[in-house]
Amino acid sequence: MEEGYRVRYPLATKLAIELVEAADEKQLNETIARYGRVDLLCVDELGYMELDRHGAELLFQILTEREEKNSVAIASNGSFESWTETFTAPRLCAATVDRLTCNGTIIETGTDSYHLASTRARAEESAKAS
Repeated sequence: MEEGYRVRYPLATKLAIELVEAADEKQLNETIARYGRVDLLCVDELGYMELDRHGAELLFQILTEREEKNSVAIASNGSFESWTETFTAPRLCAATVDRLTCNGTIIETGTDSYHLASTRARAEESAKAS
């Protein structure tokens, strides 16, 4: 918690698994409420791996809980069109995209990998130093 803001930064798949486990343990309402209280929820790698239907539905509940209350940031290497592979139910995929884009800001950073560029820069620095 920096500057007084509460932030959570889970991977999308881990968040979906956590929600399914919370539902199994009858702790879902508490878990959803906990994610609803943070000032910023940053979900990483959404659209990268397929989510099971139940996990995807529960993730949608989190996004709905936060809608117009608290901020959500999504990091994804895929376009919204490719999310149909993550959210295998087309209506759920469309509703999720709708929730995220309503009054939102979409920032496209391109297709270049930050990690690859970082590795190349270190390699160049290392080569120059040798």
